[in-house]
Amino acid sequence: QVQLVESGGGLVQAGGSLRLSCAASGNIFSIDNMDWYRQAPGKQRDLVATITSGGTTNYADSVKGRFTISRDNGKNTVYLQMNSLKAEDTAVYYCHALVQRVDSRLTFNYWGQGTQVTVSS
Repeated sequence: QVQLVESGGGLVQAGGSLRLSCAASGNIFSIDNMDWYRQAPGKQRDLVATITSGGTTNYADSVKGRFTISRDNGKNTVYLQMNSLKAEDTAVYYCHALVQRVDSRLTFNYWGQGTQVTVSS
């Protein structure tokens, strides 16, 4: 099995910063893309940022210039540095990874449990 464990959420004032982390562990052969999604109350889950195994990144327009996604392949960990936070960034943030498992070499989707980010205005 594979687990994704997120950390780093919390309450912050508008204009502040937070850093989210997501560590993958378990039966991992390799990890392809790693992503961060977010879901605000009553809304769909949206893609925030993506990073490939080679380090290529892509961002939602709403966070470009404020958020930075990065990863440490040796630690199977992805990070999301969030600066200049706004009230509309308030959501549950989910980590997602495409993982090739040792036992099958097929690619599977895995999700973290989510971490709450609340930005007060």
